[in-house]
Amino acid sequence: MKAVAIQAFGSPEGLAVIDLPAPTPAGGQVLIDTEAIGVGGVDAVIRRGGALAAAYGFKEGHVPGSEVAGTVAAVGDGVDTSWIGRRVWAFTGMGGGYVEQAIAPVEEILPLPANLSAADAVTLGSSGVVAHFGLAHGNFAAGESVLVRGAAGSIGIMTVQLAARGGAGAVAVTTSSAERGDRLRELGATHVLDRSGAGGEDAPAGYDVIIDIVAGADMPSFFDRLNPNGRMVVVGIVAGQPPADFGRSMLAGFRKSMSFATFSADTVSGPDRHALRSEQFTAASRGGELRTVVHEVLPLEQAVSAHRKMDAGEVFGRIVLTP
Repeated sequence: MKAVAIQAFGSPEGLAVIDLPAPTPAGGQVLIDTEAIGVGGVDAVIRRGGALAAAYGFKEGHVPGSEVAGTVAAVGDGVDTSWIGRRVWAFTGMGGGYVEQAIAPVEEILPLPANLSAADAVTLGSSGVVAHFGLAHGNFAAGESVLVRGAAGSIGIMTVQLAARGGAGAVAVTTSSAERGDRLRELGATHVLDRSGAGGEDAPAGYDVIIDIVAGADMPSFFDRLNPNGRMVVVGIVAGQPPADFGRSMLAGFRKSMSFATFSADTVSGPDRHALRSEQFTAASRGGELRTVVHEVLPLEQAVSAHRKMDAGEVFGRIVLTP
């Protein structure tokens, strides 16, 4: 079968199409004929190599991709055979998704509503969970002001919508262009700032909750934008690690009693993730309740192009690959 692997860490050109033997599901696993493969920010972070790749022991030859949607073609021992032929969303782990046929644990698959496309499923499946529980991790409450840093990706888009639906007093976003800002306003944003957090007519001077998907060198400057008792939650590091001494900026505002946290969906129980994901899939399938934004659908063989677009900051929403 065709797959895309990281042949050399670094630039998108390190990705290559390879041939792999057709996989066979082991006990507790299912085999999925993929229809859609989500291209996520974590895929790009892993592809670049560095500390994250080293920490997880990724080596050249690693197949990226963590979520797919398609039809169950076979099941391993101990798995109910009624799954065969059903359309599902699946989490494959920290890799294994950029393939024509994917393997996933049966506890990490979820049936799809009939009128939810595979592309929409991989755009929402992980991002909706991170957005919902990220806001909860920041103890977001109705009436509070929220800033979403790096709002143009799938996690940011979902965070904007969920904050607005949750009754936020203001939903500000950082983004790279006025056009993107207009699109985010359509999804619930009330104020649009530039990447540094400047601008935004009548934007709040401070925020009760900051959801940061970017991290990177500029993250510490956003402590200045927290209100007293404000909370910053980092849910992604698409711009890389923050400076090692970022805590100094937080301590400089000691009297504001600010809080800082990271959030990973790994800390949410499987049943809780499944229950929320099922609700969100249903909402998205109804149209209007929850909107997915697919930037572009590309063939699996164009994974290099997909990663180039991500690195260039051209993507609004999520790129989806199809076998």
